[in-house]
Amino acid sequence: MTQTKFIGIVLFDGVEELDAVGPYEVLAYWTRNHPEDGYQVITLSPTGELVTCAKGLRITPDQSFATAPALDVVLHPGGQGTRPLLRRPEHLDWVRDQAATAGLMTSVCTGSLVYAAAGLLKNRPATTHWASLDELTALDASIKVADQARFVDDVDVITSAGVSAGIDMALHLVSRLSFPDRAVSVRRGIQYDPEPPV
Repeated sequence: MTQTKFIGIVLFDGVEELDAVGPYEVLAYWTRNHPEDGYQVITLSPTGELVTCAKGLRITPDQSFATAPALDVVLHPGGQGTRPLLRRPEHLDWVRDQAATAGLMTSVCTGSLVYAAAGLLKNRPATTHWASLDELTALDASIKVADQARFVDDVDVITSAGVSAGIDMALHLVSRLSFPDRAVSVRRGIQYDPEPPV
């Protein structure tokens, strides 16, 4: 029997709701409907205690950093709550530890700022929310900022633009970790077919 591989979505106070919940919807739909692919998605936070998101949604994570299983994929969302994390050495150390052991580090929106502060994006192409592109460069001038990209796949690090772009990145993850037809079926299953009315 194949050992389960874990995708961990990081939660913290001030996390942008859709940054976390959008990818969760994609990945949970995939893993629950296709357990044969061998992946499970979990949520985790530094303490495992309830977090309050940027617009007030409250979420109880599945695990704390200490109790979570070894992660194969890390997804770090953004939101205003990332700003304190940029100055929290223990959080940046945890991110670096994950980068050393997980096969793939991914981020949504300003989650890439945390990766930049941890040194993960040095000399790499990356992106973030359009309003934070200058902040990304200020954290590390060596980053090759992709200001028009919905997401940037650089082998073991994937960054995505703001908020809803995390859904696109998560579908890309499904395609990459399984196969493209699986991602198509997930997209149809969650009826993600954007046609902006404005």
